[in-house]
Amino acid sequence: MQQIINFVIRNKTFLLFLLLFVISLTFTIQSHSYHKSKFITSSNFLTGGIYESASNVSDYFDLREQNNILLEENNRLRSEILNVSDSIPITEATIDTAIYNGRYKIRSAKVINNNYSSSKNYLTINKGTKEDLKEDLAVITSKGVVGIIDNTSGRFARVLSILNTKSRINAQLKASNHIGSLIWDGRSSSEVQLIDISKFAPIREGDTIVTGGQSSIFPQGIPIGTINSFRLDVSGDTYTVDLKLFNDMSNLSHVYVIENLDAEEIELLENPIDE
Repeated sequence: MQQIINFVIRNKTFLLFLLLFVISLTFTIQSHSYHKSKFITSSNFLTGGIYESASNVSDYFDLREQNNILLEENNRLRSEILNVSDSIPITEATIDTAIYNGRYKIRSAKVINNNYSSSKNYLTINKGTKEDLKEDLAVITSKGVVGIIDNTSGRFARVLSILNTKSRINAQLKASNHIGSLIWDGRSSSEVQLIDISKFAPIREGDTIVTGGQSSIFPQGIPIGTINSFRLDVSGDTYTVDLKLFNDMSNLSHVYVIENLDAEEIELLENPIDE
């Protein structure tokens, strides 16, 4: 203890300078949006490299389980190909997973860091602007919704998880098409909430919830989860629905990034510049 005190006394000038420098740097980043943006991007790049190295080690010990997941996905894709309508000729373009209905471009990526235990959770994936990824792209797995990209660097991207109290995604009842908003109350990592569902909607436990398609981010019909319970709100006009996620958000490895190629045109139409 005495050695620590002696060290502080000997270097008090330098330590005081270092403390003041850190404080001034913090205030600069927080008070200027440009500096804040650059700091976040640089931090994303540095931490992304660390996460990628750690992920490569853990992946080595997880190969069997990931191979089983990939086999399951391949079987599902083969099944879909075999069930393509006879009116649509099966060509190389038909089975190209990079294009979905000509409107969506799909890229694969790997999760190299995943947070799921706080109130504001994020994931990091190993693709970034070099692969033309950008903000507001949807991220899913073969089982369902994961989140939305909210920040990128050259080689990596950060994903706002659906397990984030800031997340809000358009969703609907698969059976009746009643629309609501998907949020998270911060309690369970296996359960999210669907709010603003009309009291006239036919709801049953076990029903499936999917994306609603009323935004330019997610295509319609991407699976989310099944209804655990539901209750009328205080107003008596809408339901709040608790649903169990199809994805195990604590165990994510391979994901798909979906880009709506019509998103820019839709945004310009719905939000004219002259407004």
